[in-house]
Amino acid sequence: MKVTDLPQHWEQEKQAMERTHEYNLRLPLEDAARVAALAELYPDRSESEILNDMIAAALDDLITQGPLKDRLPDKGK
Repeated sequence: MKVTDLPQHWEQEKQAMERTHEYNLRLPLEDAARVAALAELYPDRSESEILNDMIAAALDDLITQGPLKDRLPDKGK
């Protein structure tokens, strides 16, 4: 999934997803405000879900398009 596909994804019905690892993330205040604004735009999605989706989409982009595509595993493999 691309980052630009996320708004359409967030408008769809949520699907249950297993979360197996937890991270503690510190964001600059401006970025945290942006994530909070996205959570307000998509009230069915929590800030945590939005961050999870954004990170997954960024990793997908790195794997498929970036110079790391041969160095990072593709989750579809």
